[in-house]
Amino acid sequence: MAVRVVKVKRHEKLGWAERLYLPAIVKGLATTSGHFFRNLKGFITGRRTAFVVQYPEERVDYPDAFRGMPVLVQLPDGMPRCVACGLCEFACPTDCISIVPGELPDRGIERYPEAFDIDISRCMFCGLCEEACPEEAIVMSREVELASFDRESMIFHKEQLLVPEAYLKRRLEFLRAEYEREDAPPVRREPQQPDAEQA
Repeated sequence: MAVRVVKVKRHEKLGWAERLYLPAIVKGLATTSGHFFRNLKGFITGRRTAFVVQYPEERVDYPDAFRGMPVLVQLPDGMPRCVACGLCEFACPTDCISIVPGELPDRGIERYPEAFDIDISRCMFCGLCEEACPEEAIVMSREVELASFDRESMIFHKEQLLVPEAYLKRRLEFLRAEYEREDAPPVRREPQQPDAEQA
């Protein structure tokens, strides 16, 4: 293993220019001016050479693996895909998810979340809730611009968390590719009516 020894010049005599920091100031100004004029040229010609985003008019297109705020997938009928199994609540390391299950006796499924709350001020965007969900009901969105003046407004309820499935298409396709699924888990079915012959 090669080791390099660096000798620090602690007692070196500095000239009058070094004591005034002139070489360092000129070098810093040259670097800053070079960046300024290169960016100005790119702005005028329309070909930017550096990664510059004119926020908030322009937004960064995050990669599909990006984890933002967790949201609930909304089915076309307005109901959440969630079956209130509680796996995401159990998997959450910060205990920021709370679910109150309810029953739907007239539907093809027995449970749904009567209340589904996420305390975003405690969420660490780890994605464990998304991994634990067998129904693809909770996914990490691209929403990261979360700001508030009080903690109460950082508690998101079910109505605020519902996002139509079409808006989460890229993330859901990414998850299905990660877990080598071809399709989404089956969606709720309407209760089957008894046949007239059996009645």
